[in-house]
Amino acid sequence: MPRITVGTENSAAIEIHYEDHGSGQPVVLIHGYPLNGASWEKQELALLQAGYRAISYDRRGFGKSSQPTIGYDYDTFAADLNALLDHLDLSDVVLVGFSMGTGEVTRYLSTYGSTRVVKAVLMGAIPPFLLKTGDNPEGVDGAVFDDLGGTRVSEQAWQNSFTVAIGASAYAAWACIDTWLTDFRDDLPKIDVPTLLIHGDADRSLPYVATAARLPGLIKDLEVVTVEGGPHNIAWTHPDEVNSALLGFLAT
Repeated sequence: MPRITVGTENSAAIEIHYEDHGSGQPVVLIHGYPLNGASWEKQELALLQAGYRAISYDRRGFGKSSQPTIGYDYDTFAADLNALLDHLDLSDVVLVGFSMGTGEVTRYLSTYGSTRVVKAVLMGAIPPFLLKTGDNPEGVDGAVFDDLGGTRVSEQAWQNSFTVAIGASAYAAWACIDTWLTDFRDDLPKIDVPTLLIHGDADRSLPYVATAARLPGLIKDLEVVTVEGGPHNIAWTHPDEVNSALLGFLAT
């Protein structure tokens, strides 16, 4: 089981589990919440059949990776991704993120640049800034996230059973909620590679008008594919449309 060490918590190593299959141009798949790398099953098969190298990994706290109580912020998530790319010494990379994973793609390119990366794909995007504020009126009302915060405290038993079922730590599931309010507006203009946005117009988790509709103009070279009637996890519910758009983008 391939793993890399990305840090420590007290005396314990923090390790990231990854899968690396196929050959050809590397495509790194970054999962959403509260999933793990295995959630890319339908895309991984299509990528391998098309001759690409498919690499997925479990974010810290999820799947087969370590479950620390530190590092649940996008600077650390991007550093974990950078450690993986360095460990595998990848170049000519396409970064593909879904939901929370679009935050890793955005923060990675903003912080580390595009030396290793040639293209990016955002599916069910969380940028630019989900929280409604005075200078961000298109965002989602903060009461929604306050309610989630209450849920994670008052229904801890539910959280525990939920996260055990999906292989995530209860702490990670709790801590990641705060990361959804990360402001990516300063990161987006730093993306300097061709980028594909795929988003369902019926997404109730990351509403289209608060996320995808605002990205044109914030990312220099952006192609938009709107999946009509698509919910949040379009990679799973609409794989034919998603895979067609993904493979078409990779081939150009």
